[in-house]
Amino acid sequence: MDIKFYNTLTRQKEVFTPINKEEIRIYSCGPTVYYFAHIGNLRAYLFMDTLRRVLKYNGYRLKHVMNITDVGHLVSDADEGEDKMIKAAKRENKNPFEIAEFYMNAFLEDIRKLNIDKPEIIARATEHIDIMEQYVQQIINNGYTYQTEDTVYFDTSKLDKYGVLSNRNIKEQKAGARVEFDTNKKNISDFALWIKAPENHIMKWNSFFGKSYPGWHLECSAMGYHYLGKHFDIHTGGVDHIPIHHENEIAQSKGFCGTIPANFWMHVEFLQINGGKMSKSLNNLYTLKDLEDKGYEPLVYRMFNFTSNYRGQINFTFEAMDAAKVALARLREGYLKHLEGNEEIEKEMIESYEQKFLMAINDDLNMPVAMSVVWDVVKNPKKSKKLANLLLQFDEVLGLQLNNYHKQEKSDLPVEIQELITQRNEARNNKNWTESDRIRDILISNGYNVKDSKDGTIVEKQ
Repeated sequence: MDIKFYNTLTRQKEVFTPINKEEIRIYSCGPTVYYFAHIGNLRAYLFMDTLRRVLKYNGYRLKHVMNITDVGHLVSDADEGEDKMIKAAKRENKNPFEIAEFYMNAFLEDIRKLNIDKPEIIARATEHIDIMEQYVQQIINNGYTYQTEDTVYFDTSKLDKYGVLSNRNIKEQKAGARVEFDTNKKNISDFALWIKAPENHIMKWNSFFGKSYPGWHLECSAMGYHYLGKHFDIHTGGVDHIPIHHENEIAQSKGFCGTIPANFWMHVEFLQINGGKMSKSLNNLYTLKDLEDKGYEPLVYRMFNFTSNYRGQINFTFEAMDAAKVALARLREGYLKHLEGNEEIEKEMIESYEQKFLMAINDDLNMPVAMSVVWDVVKNPKKSKKLANLLLQFDEVLGLQLNNYHKQEKSDLPVEIQELITQRNEARNNKNWTESDRIRDILISNGYNVKDSKDGTIVEKQ
Protein backbone atom coordinates (compact mmCIF):
# COMPACT_ATOMS: atom_id res chain seq x y z
CA MET A 1 0.00 0.00 0.00
CA ASP A 2 1.27 3.47 -0.89
CA ILE A 3 2.30 5.87 1.86
CA LYS A 4 1.38 9.50 1.28
CA PHE A 5 2.92 12.47 3.08
CA TYR A 6 2.27 16.19 2.75
CA ASN A 7 5.44 17.77 1.36
CA THR A 8 5.98 21.42 2.33
CA LEU A 9 8.39 21.75 -0.58
CA THR A 10 5.72 21.02 -3.21
CA ARG A 11 2.71 22.10 -1.11
CA GLN A 12 0.83 18.89 -1.79
CA LYS A 13 0.33 15.36 -0.55
CA GLU A 14 2.55 12.97 -2.48
CA VAL A 15 3.24 9.24 -2.64
CA PHE A 16 6.37 8.57 -0.65
CA THR A 17 8.97 6.82 -2.78
CA PRO A 18 12.20 6.07 -0.88
CA ILE A 19 15.57 6.77 -2.44
CA ASN A 20 16.73 3.36 -1.20
CA LYS A 21 14.10 0.82 -0.15
CA GLU A 22 16.63 -0.86 2.12
CA GLU A 23 16.96 2.18 4.39
CA ILE A 24 14.94 5.37 4.86
CA ARG A 25 17.17 8.32 5.78
CA ILE A 26 15.64 11.08 7.94
CA TYR A 27 16.91 14.25 9.59
CA SER A 28 14.97 15.91 12.42
CA CYS A 29 15.67 19.27 14.01
CA GLY A 30 16.30 18.60 17.68
CA PRO A 31 16.12 20.80 20.78
CA THR A 32 18.23 23.74 21.83
CA VAL A 33 19.17 22.57 25.31
CA TYR A 34 19.15 25.80 27.28
CA TYR A 35 15.99 25.07 29.34
CA PHE A 36 13.36 22.42 29.92
CA ALA A 37 11.31 21.41 26.87
CA HIS A 38 7.67 22.55 27.10
CA ILE A 39 4.75 20.49 25.84
CA GLY A 40 4.64 22.45 22.57
CA ASN A 41 8.24 21.43 21.89
CA LEU A 42 7.40 17.83 22.79
CA ARG A 43 4.58 17.73 20.24
CA ALA A 44 7.24 17.94 17.52
CA TYR A 45 9.01 14.86 18.87
CA LEU A 46 5.77 12.92 19.23
CA PHE A 47 5.15 13.68 15.55
CA MET A 48 8.69 12.55 14.76
CA ASP A 49 8.03 9.36 16.72
CA THR A 50 4.77 8.64 14.88
CA LEU A 51 6.55 9.07 11.55
CA ARG A 52 9.24 6.62 12.65
CA ARG A 53 6.71 4.08 13.88
CA VAL A 54 4.59 4.27 10.73
CA LEU A 55 7.61 3.72 8.49
CA LYS A 56 8.76 0.79 10.63
CA TYR A 57 5.20 -0.62 10.68
CA ASN A 58 5.43 -0.64 6.88
CA GLY A 59 8.59 -2.72 7.10
CA TYR A 60 11.25 -0.07 6.49
CA ARG A 61 14.60 0.15 8.24
CA LEU A 62 15.61 3.66 9.32
CA LYS A 63 18.74 5.76 9.57
CA HIS A 64 17.54 8.80 11.44
CA VAL A 65 19.61 11.72 12.74
CA MET A 66 18.50 14.28 15.31
CA ASN A 67 20.75 17.14 16.39
CA ILE A 68 21.17 18.58 19.85
CA THR A 69 21.85 22.33 19.58
CA ASP A 70 24.29 23.21 22.35
CA VAL A 71 26.01 26.18 20.69
CA GLY A 72 25.35 29.01 18.29
CA HIS A 73 21.56 29.41 18.52
CA LEU A 74 20.84 33.09 19.04
CA VAL A 75 17.73 34.46 20.75
CA SER A 76 16.51 35.52 17.29
CA ASP A 77 16.56 33.06 14.39
CA ALA A 78 17.76 35.94 12.18
CA ASP A 79 21.30 36.28 13.58
CA GLU A 80 20.28 38.76 16.25
CA GLY A 81 20.53 38.81 20.01
CA GLU A 82 22.45 36.74 22.53
CA ASP A 83 23.41 33.07 22.24
CA LYS A 84 20.73 31.08 24.09
CA MET A 85 23.33 28.85 25.77
CA ILE A 86 25.30 31.87 27.03
CA LYS A 87 22.12 33.53 28.26
CA ALA A 88 21.12 30.38 30.19
CA ALA A 89 24.61 30.12 31.67
CA LYS A 90 24.33 33.66 33.04
CA ARG A 91 20.84 32.94 34.36
CA GLU A 92 21.98 29.90 36.34
CA ASN A 93 25.56 30.92 37.07
CA LYS A 94 26.98 27.85 35.30
CA ASN A 95 29.12 27.39 32.22
CA PRO A 96 27.32 26.65 28.92
CA PHE A 97 28.61 23.09 28.77
CA GLU A 98 27.06 22.31 32.17
CA ILE A 99 23.81 23.90 31.00
CA ALA A 100 23.79 21.80 27.84
CA GLU A 101 24.50 18.54 29.67
CA PHE A 102 21.78 19.11 32.27
CA TYR A 103 18.99 20.13 29.88
CA MET A 104 19.94 17.55 27.26
CA ASN A 105 19.53 14.81 29.88
CA ALA A 106 16.23 16.35 31.00
CA PHE A 107 15.00 16.28 27.39
CA LEU A 108 16.08 12.66 26.90
CA GLU A 109 14.23 11.72 30.08
CA ASP A 110 11.08 13.45 28.79
CA ILE A 111 11.14 11.51 25.53
CA ARG A 112 11.74 8.28 27.47
CA LYS A 113 8.65 8.95 29.59
CA LEU A 114 6.63 9.65 26.44
CA ASN A 115 7.88 6.36 24.94
CA ILE A 116 9.36 8.20 21.97
CA ASP A 117 11.43 5.94 19.74
CA LYS A 118 14.86 7.61 19.68
CA PRO A 119 16.62 8.27 16.37
CA GLU A 120 19.53 6.00 15.52
CA ILE A 121 21.96 8.93 15.73
CA ILE A 122 21.74 11.83 18.20
CA ALA A 123 24.39 14.38 17.25
CA ARG A 124 25.52 17.23 19.51
CA ALA A 125 26.63 20.35 17.68
CA THR A 126 29.68 20.87 19.90
CA GLU A 127 30.98 17.42 18.93
CA HIS A 128 30.89 18.28 15.21
CA ILE A 129 32.64 21.66 15.00
CA ASP A 130 35.30 20.29 12.65
CA ILE A 131 32.60 18.88 10.34
CA MET A 132 30.90 22.28 10.25
CA GLU A 133 34.16 24.10 9.54
CA GLN A 134 34.88 21.85 6.56
CA TYR A 135 31.33 22.43 5.31
CA VAL A 136 31.72 26.22 5.51
CA GLN A 137 35.04 26.17 3.75
CA GLN A 138 33.49 24.29 0.82
CA ILE A 139 30.69 26.88 0.58
CA ILE A 140 33.35 29.62 0.58
CA ASN A 141 35.31 27.83 -2.15
CA ASN A 142 32.11 27.57 -4.21
CA GLY A 143 31.68 31.35 -4.14
CA TYR A 144 28.51 31.68 -2.06
CA THR A 145 29.85 33.84 0.78
CA TYR A 146 31.35 37.17 1.73
CA GLN A 147 33.18 38.22 4.87
CA THR A 148 32.96 41.20 7.17
CA GLU A 149 35.34 41.89 10.00
CA ASP A 150 33.66 39.39 12.32
CA THR A 151 31.27 37.22 10.24
CA VAL A 152 31.20 34.93 7.23
CA TYR A 153 27.81 35.52 5.58
CA PHE A 154 25.96 33.37 3.08
CA ASP A 155 25.09 35.47 0.00
CA THR A 156 21.52 34.49 -0.92
CA SER A 157 21.64 36.57 -4.09
CA LYS A 158 23.88 33.86 -5.59
CA LEU A 159 20.99 31.34 -5.48
CA ASP A 160 18.52 30.70 -8.30
CA LYS A 161 15.78 31.20 -5.68
CA TYR A 162 15.72 31.80 -1.94
CA GLY A 163 12.49 30.98 -0.14
CA VAL A 164 11.44 27.72 -1.80
CA LEU A 165 9.67 26.38 1.31
CA SER A 166 7.86 29.52 2.41
CA ASN A 167 7.52 30.90 -1.13
CA ARG A 168 8.60 34.32 0.09
CA ASN A 169 9.37 37.10 -2.35
CA ILE A 170 12.62 38.54 -1.01
CA LYS A 171 12.45 41.66 -3.20
CA GLU A 172 9.06 42.55 -1.74
CA GLN A 173 10.37 41.84 1.73
CA LYS A 174 13.22 44.31 1.21
CA ALA A 175 10.87 47.03 0.02
CA GLY A 176 8.44 46.56 2.86
CA ALA A 177 10.85 45.80 5.68
CA ARG A 178 10.01 47.56 8.94
CA VAL A 179 12.98 46.31 10.90
CA GLU A 180 16.36 47.95 11.04
CA PHE A 181 18.55 46.46 8.30
CA ASP A 182 21.93 45.04 9.34
CA THR A 183 24.35 47.21 7.37
CA ASN A 184 26.93 44.40 7.36
CA LYS A 185 24.65 42.32 5.13
CA LYS A 186 24.37 42.80 1.39
CA ASN A 187 20.84 41.36 1.35
CA ILE A 188 18.18 41.19 4.05
CA SER A 189 17.96 37.39 3.68
CA ASP A 190 21.72 36.76 4.07
CA PHE A 191 22.68 34.89 7.23
CA ALA A 192 25.74 34.11 9.33
CA LEU A 193 27.69 30.90 8.70
CA TRP A 194 30.69 31.51 10.93
CA ILE A 195 31.13 34.16 13.61
CA LYS A 196 34.30 35.53 15.19
CA ALA A 197 33.96 35.24 18.96
CA PRO A 198 34.39 38.30 21.19
CA GLU A 199 37.08 38.00 23.85
CA ASN A 200 34.58 37.20 26.63
CA HIS A 201 32.60 34.67 24.56
CA ILE A 202 32.87 31.28 26.32
CA MET A 203 31.93 28.89 23.52
CA LYS A 204 34.57 29.32 20.81
CA TRP A 205 36.96 27.17 18.79
CA ASN A 206 40.17 27.74 16.83
CA SER A 207 39.38 27.83 13.11
CA PHE A 208 40.34 29.37 9.75
CA PHE A 209 38.57 32.51 11.01
CA GLY A 210 40.40 32.68 14.33
CA LYS A 211 38.60 31.92 17.59
CA SER A 212 35.01 31.62 16.44
CA TYR A 213 31.79 29.60 16.54
CA PRO A 214 29.26 28.38 13.94
CA GLY A 215 26.00 30.01 13.00
CA TRP A 216 22.97 28.08 14.21
CA HIS A 217 21.62 27.08 10.79
CA LEU A 218 24.89 25.46 9.82
CA GLU A 219 24.83 22.46 12.14
CA CYS A 220 21.81 20.73 10.58
CA SER A 221 23.19 21.03 7.04
CA ALA A 222 26.67 19.85 8.00
CA MET A 223 25.58 16.95 10.21
CA GLY A 224 22.83 15.92 7.79
CA TYR A 225 25.43 15.68 5.01
CA HIS A 226 27.96 13.96 7.28
CA TYR A 227 25.61 11.15 8.32
CA LEU A 228 23.08 10.93 5.49
CA GLY A 229 24.82 12.24 2.38
CA LYS A 230 23.87 15.12 0.14
CA HIS A 231 20.44 13.69 -0.69
CA PHE A 232 18.12 11.92 1.78
CA ASP A 233 14.43 11.08 2.13
CA ILE A 234 12.76 13.22 4.81
CA HIS A 235 13.50 16.33 6.87
CA THR A 236 11.21 17.14 9.82
CA GLY A 237 10.69 20.09 12.15
CA GLY A 238 8.15 22.59 13.42
CA VAL A 239 6.33 25.08 11.19
CA ASP A 240 8.35 27.83 12.85
CA HIS A 241 11.43 26.42 11.10
CA ILE A 242 10.00 26.95 7.61
CA PRO A 243 10.62 30.67 6.93
CA ILE A 244 14.20 30.98 8.21
CA HIS A 245 15.98 27.89 9.56
CA HIS A 246 14.93 25.43 6.89
CA GLU A 247 15.21 27.99 4.11
CA ASN A 248 18.77 28.59 5.26
CA GLU A 249 19.50 24.87 5.40
CA ILE A 250 18.39 24.56 1.78
CA ALA A 251 20.49 27.60 0.82
CA GLN A 252 23.58 26.13 2.52
CA SER A 253 23.10 22.79 0.83
CA LYS A 254 22.80 24.43 -2.57
CA GLY A 255 25.95 26.42 -1.84
CA PHE A 256 27.76 23.29 -0.69
CA CYS A 257 26.78 20.72 -3.32
CA GLY A 258 24.06 22.25 -5.52
CA THR A 259 21.05 20.26 -4.25
CA ILE A 260 18.09 20.54 -1.90
CA PRO A 261 19.02 17.92 0.73
CA ALA A 262 15.67 16.19 1.36
CA ASN A 263 12.93 14.99 -0.98
CA PHE A 264 10.19 15.48 1.64
CA TRP A 265 9.96 18.34 4.15
CA MET A 266 7.41 17.61 6.88
CA HIS A 267 6.35 20.16 9.50
CA VAL A 268 4.25 19.88 12.63
CA GLU A 269 1.89 22.70 13.59
CA PHE A 270 1.81 24.67 16.84
CA LEU A 271 0.22 23.61 20.08
CA GLN A 272 -2.14 26.27 21.45
CA ILE A 273 -3.05 26.73 25.10
CA ASN A 274 -6.72 27.49 25.77
CA GLY A 275 -7.05 28.79 22.21
CA GLY A 276 -4.02 31.10 22.38
CA LYS A 277 -0.25 31.09 22.27
CA MET A 278 2.05 29.72 24.92
CA SER A 279 4.20 32.34 26.58
CA LYS A 280 6.09 32.93 29.81
CA SER A 281 4.16 36.16 30.36
CA LEU A 282 0.87 34.23 30.42
CA ASN A 283 2.37 31.62 32.75
CA ASN A 284 1.20 28.78 30.50
CA LEU A 285 4.52 27.23 29.40
CA TYR A 286 3.83 23.77 30.77
CA THR A 287 6.49 21.08 30.95
CA LEU A 288 5.91 17.34 31.16
CA LYS A 289 6.71 17.50 34.87
CA ASP A 290 4.00 20.15 35.30
CA LEU A 291 1.51 17.68 33.83
CA GLU A 292 2.78 14.90 36.08
CA ASP A 293 2.44 17.17 39.12
CA LYS A 294 -1.19 17.71 38.13
CA GLY A 295 -1.81 13.95 38.06
CA TYR A 296 -1.39 13.14 34.36
CA GLU A 297 0.98 10.35 33.43
CA PRO A 298 3.08 11.18 30.34
CA LEU A 299 1.22 8.70 28.12
CA VAL A 300 -1.97 10.74 28.64
CA TYR A 301 -0.28 13.63 26.81
CA ARG A 302 0.70 11.19 24.08
CA MET A 303 -2.93 10.06 23.82
CA PHE A 304 -4.09 13.68 23.70
CA ASN A 305 -1.93 14.34 20.62
CA PHE A 306 -3.76 11.63 18.67
CA THR A 307 -6.88 13.81 18.62
CA SER A 308 -5.40 15.96 15.83
CA ASN A 309 -3.39 15.46 12.67
CA TYR A 310 0.16 16.78 13.00
CA ARG A 311 -0.50 19.45 10.30
CA GLY A 312 -3.36 20.99 12.27
CA GLN A 313 -3.03 23.15 15.35
CA ILE A 314 -4.11 21.38 18.51
CA ASN A 315 -5.67 23.20 21.46
CA PHE A 316 -4.41 22.13 24.88
CA THR A 317 -6.81 22.45 27.80
CA PHE A 318 -6.93 20.52 31.04
CA GLU A 319 -10.47 19.45 30.13
CA ALA A 320 -9.01 17.88 26.98
CA MET A 321 -6.34 16.19 29.08
CA ASP A 322 -9.02 14.81 31.39
CA ALA A 323 -10.79 13.38 28.35
CA ALA A 324 -7.51 11.83 27.13
CA LYS A 325 -6.95 10.33 30.59
CA VAL A 326 -10.37 8.68 30.51
CA ALA A 327 -9.82 7.51 26.92
CA LEU A 328 -6.48 5.90 27.78
CA ALA A 329 -8.04 4.10 30.76
CA ARG A 330 -10.88 2.80 28.55
CA LEU A 331 -8.42 1.62 25.91
CA ARG A 332 -6.44 -0.29 28.53
CA GLU A 333 -9.60 -1.80 29.99
CA GLY A 334 -10.80 -2.75 26.52
CA TYR A 335 -7.49 -4.45 25.79
CA LEU A 336 -7.69 -6.44 29.05
CA LYS A 337 -11.25 -7.55 28.37
CA HIS A 338 -10.25 -8.87 24.95
CA LEU A 339 -7.19 -10.55 26.47
CA GLU A 340 -9.43 -12.49 28.85
CA GLY A 341 -11.94 -13.42 26.14
CA ASN A 342 -12.18 -16.70 24.23
CA GLU A 343 -14.74 -15.92 21.52
CA GLU A 344 -13.91 -16.73 17.92
CA ILE A 345 -13.23 -13.85 15.50
CA GLU A 346 -13.40 -14.27 11.74
CA LYS A 347 -10.13 -13.84 9.87
CA GLU A 348 -11.89 -11.45 7.46
CA MET A 349 -12.79 -9.11 10.34
CA ILE A 350 -9.19 -8.98 11.56
CA GLU A 351 -7.98 -8.26 8.03
CA SER A 352 -10.58 -5.52 7.61
CA TYR A 353 -9.41 -3.79 10.80
CA GLU A 354 -5.78 -4.12 9.70
CA GLN A 355 -6.53 -2.64 6.30
CA LYS A 356 -8.44 0.33 7.71
CA PHE A 357 -5.73 1.08 10.26
CA LEU A 358 -2.97 0.87 7.63
CA MET A 359 -4.92 3.12 5.25
CA ALA A 360 -5.27 5.74 7.99
CA ILE A 361 -1.65 5.84 9.14
CA ASN A 362 -0.38 5.75 5.54
CA ASP A 363 -2.56 8.74 4.68
CA ASP A 364 -0.18 11.39 6.02
CA LEU A 365 -0.17 9.92 9.54
CA ASN A 366 -3.92 10.39 10.03
CA MET A 367 -3.99 9.39 13.69
CA PRO A 368 -7.57 10.55 14.46
CA VAL A 369 -8.88 8.12 11.82
CA ALA A 370 -6.48 5.42 12.98
CA MET A 371 -7.81 5.84 16.53
CA SER A 372 -11.38 5.41 15.26
CA VAL A 373 -10.34 1.97 14.01
CA VAL A 374 -8.76 1.22 17.39
CA TRP A 375 -12.03 2.13 19.14
CA ASP A 376 -13.98 -0.11 16.77
CA VAL A 377 -11.77 -3.00 17.87
CA VAL A 378 -12.11 -2.11 21.56
CA LYS A 379 -15.92 -1.92 21.31
CA ASN A 380 -16.33 -5.18 19.42
CA PRO A 381 -18.93 -7.13 21.44
CA LYS A 382 -17.00 -10.36 20.91
CA LYS A 383 -14.15 -10.58 23.39
CA SER A 384 -11.17 -12.36 21.89
CA LYS A 385 -7.43 -12.75 22.42
CA LYS A 386 -7.07 -12.23 18.68
CA LEU A 387 -8.46 -8.70 19.09
CA ALA A 388 -6.14 -8.11 22.06
CA ASN A 389 -3.20 -9.15 19.87
CA LEU A 390 -4.48 -6.85 17.13
CA LEU A 391 -4.48 -3.94 19.58
CA LEU A 392 -0.89 -4.80 20.50
CA GLN A 393 -0.07 -4.78 16.80
CA PHE A 394 -1.62 -1.32 16.44
CA ASP A 395 0.28 -0.24 19.55
CA GLU A 396 3.50 -0.58 17.56
CA VAL A 397 2.36 2.74 16.06
CA LEU A 398 0.46 4.15 19.06
CA GLY A 399 3.30 3.55 21.53
CA LEU A 400 0.93 3.42 24.51
CA GLN A 401 2.62 0.36 26.06
CA LEU A 402 -0.58 -1.68 26.39
CA ASN A 403 1.30 -4.87 27.14
CA ASN A 404 3.23 -3.30 30.02
CA TYR A 405 0.00 -1.93 31.46
CA HIS A 406 -1.49 -5.41 31.64
CA LYS A 407 1.41 -6.87 33.55
CA GLN A 408 1.56 -4.01 36.02
CA GLU A 409 -2.15 -3.49 36.52
CA LYS A 410 -2.93 -7.16 37.19
CA SER A 411 -0.35 -7.18 39.99
CA ASP A 412 -1.87 -4.12 41.69
CA LEU A 413 1.59 -2.73 42.46
CA PRO A 414 2.52 0.76 43.69
CA VAL A 415 3.12 3.31 40.94
CA GLU A 416 6.86 3.60 41.68
CA ILE A 417 7.26 -0.19 41.40
CA GLN A 418 5.27 -0.22 38.14
CA GLU A 419 7.65 2.42 36.78
CA LEU A 420 10.68 0.31 37.72
CA ILE A 421 9.15 -2.72 35.98
CA THR A 422 8.57 -0.66 32.84
CA GLN A 423 12.18 0.58 32.91
CA ARG A 424 13.49 -2.96 33.42
CA ASN A 425 11.45 -4.31 30.52
CA GLU A 426 12.83 -1.54 28.32
CA ALA A 427 16.38 -2.35 29.44
CA ARG A 428 15.89 -6.04 28.67
CA ASN A 429 14.37 -5.25 25.27
CA ASN A 430 17.47 -3.16 24.53
CA LYS A 431 19.75 -5.96 25.85
CA ASN A 432 21.07 -3.57 28.51
CA TRP A 433 21.72 -6.30 31.06
CA THR A 434 23.66 -4.05 33.46
CA GLU A 435 20.66 -1.72 33.81
CA SER A 436 18.30 -4.69 34.04
CA ASP A 437 20.32 -6.17 36.92
CA ARG A 438 20.50 -2.81 38.68
CA ILE A 439 16.71 -2.37 38.65
CA ARG A 440 16.20 -6.00 39.72
CA ASP A 441 18.37 -5.32 42.79
CA ILE A 442 16.29 -2.23 43.64
CA LEU A 443 13.06 -4.28 43.41
CA ILE A 444 14.49 -7.00 45.63
CA SER A 445 15.70 -4.44 48.17
CA ASN A 446 12.14 -3.08 48.28
CA GLY A 447 10.81 -6.50 49.24
CA TYR A 448 9.77 -8.01 45.89
CA ASN A 449 10.56 -11.30 44.21
CA VAL A 450 11.58 -10.87 40.58
CA LYS A 451 11.08 -13.48 37.86
CA ASP A 452 11.67 -13.20 34.13
CA SER A 453 9.27 -14.72 31.62
CA LYS A 454 8.68 -14.54 27.88
CA ASP A 455 6.10 -11.82 28.68
CA GLY A 456 8.56 -9.72 30.69
CA THR A 457 9.30 -9.04 34.35
CA ILE A 458 6.98 -10.66 36.90
CA VAL A 459 7.10 -9.11 40.38
CA GLU A 460 5.46 -10.39 43.56
CA LYS A 461 5.60 -9.16 47.14
CA GLN A 462 7.85 -11.29 49.34
